[in-house]
Amino acid sequence: MRSYLDIYDLAAGKSDTLLAHDGHIEAPNWAPTGDHLIVNGAGRLYRVALDAPALDPIEVTGLARLNNDHGISPDGATLVVSDSPGRGTSLIYTLPASGGQPVRITENAPSWWHGWSPDGATLAYTCLRDGQFGIATIPVTGGDETVLVTSPHHYDGPDYTPDGAWIWFNSDRSGSMELWRMSTDGRDLEQMTEDKRVNWFPHPSPDGRHVLYLAYEAGTEGHPPERNVELRLMDLETGDRRVLVALFGGQGTINVPCWSPDGTRFAFMRYA
Repeated sequence: MRSYLDIYDLAAGKSDTLLAHDGHIEAPNWAPTGDHLIVNGAGRLYRVALDAPALDPIEVTGLARLNNDHGISPDGATLVVSDSPGRGTSLIYTLPASGGQPVRITENAPSWWHGWSPDGATLAYTCLRDGQFGIATIPVTGGDETVLVTSPHHYDGPDYTPDGAWIWFNSDRSGSMELWRMSTDGRDLEQMTEDKRVNWFPHPSPDGRHVLYLAYEAGTEGHPPERNVELRLMDLETGDRRVLVALFGGQGTINVPCWSPDGTRFAFMRYA
């Protein structure tokens, strides 16, 4: 499989390829410094500089099965990773942005990281507890987790709004996979989409004006790779939604926060 790391410019209304790779890489994060991206591939983490794009390995001591649920702290000093030695074993760790020895944050597995609160104090993640999916939070230093919402339905992709007031996520709790939001204490659940697409991984923009998300074709089960998908943008003032890019992708395309710090661009993966 050939992987293309693309950047979409909202003002220009188009995307350009930053890096093409003969292998599988996933899930770009954009660093708060604005000068590089983070991706994963083959169980490892890589830095990609914007001015000289190449896969620069990041040392994550002792973890060799990193998945595509990773990110960068708001101040750019810390990385968060999820490591899965086996099915259902994913745990969350933090480490210095330059690489090094990870510190385990979650005691319970599986836990898949997805969001970092704007004040840098809290991590939000997807969890599976007692056979039920849910959205949980935990202090970035570790400790007790708080399961904000859970039920026999699926929950995934929690990401904070820039004002820290809401957590967006996707769930099939209404019968189909749609976008939702809730207050950061797990209250005030509100369904934000209702259409024929299968909607995943909402990412609020840094300026608070938009939400980027991944839309699968109707009838898609889960969030598989190698599908015809769309990247859609929701205007939070008007509620309007439009297709920005139609591509071959899915799992790995925008699993984690991918906006540029100024909210004018975002990074994504497509495949061939």
